[in-house]
Amino acid sequence: MQPSNRLHVPARTIMTPGPVEVDPRVLQAMSSSILGQFDPTFTSLMNETMNQLRQVLQTDNHWAFPVDGTSRAGIEAMLCSVIEEGDVVLIPSFGRFGGLLTEIAERCGAKVHLMHCEWGGVFDPKDVIAEMKKIQPKVVAMVHGDTSTGRMQPLEEIGRGCREQDILLIVDAVATVAGTKVLTDEWNIDGLITGTQKCLSVPAGMAPLTYNDRIENILLERKSIEKGLVSQDQLASNTRKIRSNYLDLSQLQDYWSPARLNHHTEATTMLYGLYEGLRLILEEGLENRFERHRLNERALIAGIEAMGLTLFGDNAYKLPTVTCVNIPEGVNGDSVRSMLLEEFGIEIASSFGPLHGKIWRIGTMGYSCQQRNVLLTLASLEAVILRHKVKLNVGEGVQAALDVYQSKERIESV
Repeated sequence: MQPSNRLHVPARTIMTPGPVEVDPRVLQAMSSSILGQFDPTFTSLMNETMNQLRQVLQTDNHWAFPVDGTSRAGIEAMLCSVIEEGDVVLIPSFGRFGGLLTEIAERCGAKVHLMHCEWGGVFDPKDVIAEMKKIQPKVVAMVHGDTSTGRMQPLEEIGRGCREQDILLIVDAVATVAGTKVLTDEWNIDGLITGTQKCLSVPAGMAPLTYNDRIENILLERKSIEKGLVSQDQLASNTRKIRSNYLDLSQLQDYWSPARLNHHTEATTMLYGLYEGLRLILEEGLENRFERHRLNERALIAGIEAMGLTLFGDNAYKLPTVTCVNIPEGVNGDSVRSMLLEEFGIEIASSFGPLHGKIWRIGTMGYSCQQRNVLLTLASLEAVILRHKVKLNVGEGVQAALDVYQSKERIESV
């Protein structure tokens, strides 16, 4: 029997809304020796990672730790640990990932009340607050930045309204944390989930999250029911139990506490990667990192528009880490993406549902968010679109992007 072929992974420039390129220093950290999950060096690393997460998530919450699994695992852990059978949950959905929140909440037994807006826009916070007053939900679950439409929902006013009405606000910030401002405490967010594979620039496989004492109180109450520390009447109804073992936040927080509950075997090398990714974010500085994302976004937009292409969606609420481009009429968008990948080694994304085949999505996230990648993507995209017989302003895209970068350099040199 012949041995299998050696693994070969081609070089790629990844400009999708996730996953993104990983900083080589993260990959180096992930190649470190394996430690036992209760080794004092490893538990110290767990504590340091929690501290770094608090800084990146801009929170004073005690609980800030990763769930092993992709972003969806973190979202499911948060929702299934908080939502009980029959709870009313309001989900204002402005893209595909509002649908994901809906599906998970329904599987938890929630009575979901949906709000919709046209893809490409977001909600007026006043409309969400008015709906909250009308239906009085236990939870409002929202996406901060939906990569399917490239829009970002303002949350500050909604968070204030939730707190005034004693409603929990749970936020999917997978596409925004470490790429743009996310103020967990200032915006009155009770539970927040993100993912490693986007602006954190760590491989997919962990879902960092944080929650405050309002959510912890729910976890402790449900945990007491599981342990039988309640009356027989309460025990007769098992709807208060957290139905997942692996994604039970009350057990996970015991694992991340000094008690070190033997809940699961931690993903050792992933934690190394997360630790190093967070360290690099804090080394760069959050404000500097946000400005880097804004700069590369400006350059990309300038190049796209100078080329003669147009942007999709309401620009006032554009997600700074994802740029959505209208596919020119008569062009097969998937053919352009395939040629871009095969001939230039650059990956951009299509979209979902009503936007499939109508827009391209270009991510500028984390380590992928750099001048070299933006210029390469603009030049290559122009070449491929010209091959598809579309008339463009030849050569102007890259020049417009260079103008943005050199203008920045001139300002900094003054």
